[in-house]
Amino acid sequence: MNKFSSTAPFLLLALFSVIGIFVPLVADFDGSKVYNFADISWVTISAALVLLMTPGLSFFYGGMVGKKNVIATMMQSFIATGLISILWLVVGFGLAFGTSIGGFVGNPAEFLFMKGINGHEPWSLAPTIPILLFALFQMKFAIITPALVVGATAERIKFTSYVLFMILFSLLIYAPIAHWTWHPDGLLFKMGVLDFAGGTVVHISAGCAALAGAIVLKRRQVHINKEHVKPARIPYVLLGTGLLWFGWFGFNAGSALGANSLAVDAFANTNTASAAAGLSWIFFDAMRGRKPSALGFCIGAVVGLVAITPAAGFVGLPQSCFIGFIAAIISNLTVYWKGKTTIDDTLDVFPCHGVGGIVGMICTGIFSSKAINPGGTDGLFYGGTEFFMHQVLGCLIVVVFSFVMGFVVFKITDIIHPIRVTAAEEEIGLDITQHDEKL
Repeated sequence: MNKFSSTAPFLLLALFSVIGIFVPLVADFDGSKVYNFADISWVTISAALVLLMTPGLSFFYGGMVGKKNVIATMMQSFIATGLISILWLVVGFGLAFGTSIGGFVGNPAEFLFMKGINGHEPWSLAPTIPILLFALFQMKFAIITPALVVGATAERIKFTSYVLFMILFSLLIYAPIAHWTWHPDGLLFKMGVLDFAGGTVVHISAGCAALAGAIVLKRRQVHINKEHVKPARIPYVLLGTGLLWFGWFGFNAGSALGANSLAVDAFANTNTASAAAGLSWIFFDAMRGRKPSALGFCIGAVVGLVAITPAAGFVGLPQSCFIGFIAAIISNLTVYWKGKTTIDDTLDVFPCHGVGGIVGMICTGIFSSKAINPGGTDGLFYGGTEFFMHQVLGCLIVVVFSFVMGFVVFKITDIIHPIRVTAAEEEIGLDITQHDEKL
């Protein structure tokens, strides 16, 4: 690491910290007539649950890589909790949820350093909770999204380069897609595209950027040599899956933004889809002559969680079972297809999150029902042909944008700070070469 790259992060953090001292304070918004304290309690708990997903993801990924790369892989995910928290405070929330600039992105100056946010009226789609709480809840989504990409580039990317990638990804990919999808003036929102908790914003964006990253970084030597890398710690994967599953209740049910029956629907759908997908994955494996593995059940369960994310507050409980079932099969087949190619997506981020998110968005377009959510739209299954076409188009827009911009962002990162470790560092392992630590 050269002198500039080792000092620049510290100086930037110091600069932001000092600037923050001079941000003027305002009195809290008087929400006595509009706030619902049950809603505030539930969304606060949900925000904490969503934050728990990032360490869960760290364990999930860390257990699947080779033993010499466990700490590095976990750290690449976990660093997002600090990095994106500060970035969201400074400019991220404004880019995603500030006053719309042409339906593409928010005005970053509106909530710069969260200026005046505690005195601001509630967000229009969350009128019963403080906007600061809404911002904190959304922050947790912004944290985990770039952390998901880690799995595709594991075992060969420099830690410092990945930190830079996370910043650029959050500003140039995540924030615009969040604005399109969840801002009332956003491009996809105005098209009528439905995404309850982040099928496009989180999973398709991360999955497609991950595919681009795998292509840019090229293949690991073990992948070229067709060597099988044994997962370092299967119990880590089980622990990570449990934390993700638990945290996902905040992710999906919390996206109801209130303590209401819609949150209960989303909660039930989340559990059902994950259960169905975990079973579907291992049963599908067994049908093809493989043994039902702990790893397979865990991957399947996560795919189910991914697929139900956009649909959780729009579909019924029986449909959530089908969504989990079919998503696991399609993702499983995509993993099989990927194994026949030269693409080295180390931990199958694109098949699980990219494809899982796409399946979830399309199923939302098919099974969405106003009987479940009066604020939604009836899907293809209930006569909503036009809505289904808009849903597919919105999904396609995000797929193309995420992949192209992901490719560009990885290339920019590589120009600023080369992203690939040396062959010798790859052989030794990233735990030692990047962090001077080991299991």
